[in-house]
Amino acid sequence: MSRPQLAPGVEIVTAPGRPPAVRTPGGEFVRLNAPREAVAGLLDLLGGGPADRPAEPQAARLLDAFAEAGYLDAPPPWPPERADILVLGDDRLTAPLTGFLSAAGARPRPGTPKDVAALADARTSDAAAVVWCLDRPVPPGLWEDADRLPARGIAWARCHREGLQVWIEPIAASPGDVLSAHVAARRLAATPAHRELAAYWAGAAGASGGTVVSGPHPVTGPAAAATAAALLAADLADWAVGACDGRTKAPLPARRRLRRLDLRDLTVTDHCVLPVPRVAPITEHRA
Repeated sequence: MSRPQLAPGVEIVTAPGRPPAVRTPGGEFVRLNAPREAVAGLLDLLGGGPADRPAEPQAARLLDAFAEAGYLDAPPPWPPERADILVLGDDRLTAPLTGFLSAAGARPRPGTPKDVAALADARTSDAAAVVWCLDRPVPPGLWEDADRLPARGIAWARCHREGLQVWIEPIAASPGDVLSAHVAARRLAATPAHRELAAYWAGAAGASGGTVVSGPHPVTGPAAAATAAALLAADLADWAVGACDGRTKAPLPARRRLRRLDLRDLTVTDHCVLPVPRVAPITEHRA
């Protein structure tokens, strides 16, 4: 018989002269208004006594209340049917990301843009998700094939760097989710410097249409790369267990959340982003 466990981030704290309290994953303290015998029995069930000892009625009711509140059990394992993940991009970001995904139970493997195009066109897939990380701006058109993956049921996650900011885009896993083209269109629409931003994307990526002069110094250090990779790995883990569709208590669901990581101090800000609807075609009628 397996012993019940406290969920990650949940702790039971006892202050002198006060009843025990639960410290929730959100950092709140919830007092346990229960008899001492029930609390003692609960602690016994959580680690103090034999795993096969039957629970006292009061302790059993308290344990059920913990389970109902979500205070018990370890996080679910990575489902094997969603474990194969294709990883592309710059090694500075993909190396820590691969390590995080492997440690979480996924099976990441390196891929190429040709692999992504083949996945977008094929009727069957040997990868459940694709994640693409760039330590630079996105060249125009590079992610067009990957934007077709969610329509085929393949999850699509990505990030890229612009100067001292890393943009971690929403994970897209099904039709109607936010694609990279949607994020680019929303960002252009949100700034009065849309011409400069478009020229920056084109010029920094070596495409025609813009010129960018940058310094020779490396920008993304190990801590910054690990932070971006950890955020991406967390989004993919939530997708794998079905927790990125807005049912969690996060202010923004992962499928609608654009993250901006500032490399100067590693602060993260969240921005809501929605898909861009298809525009009805305009037909010209001549008299």
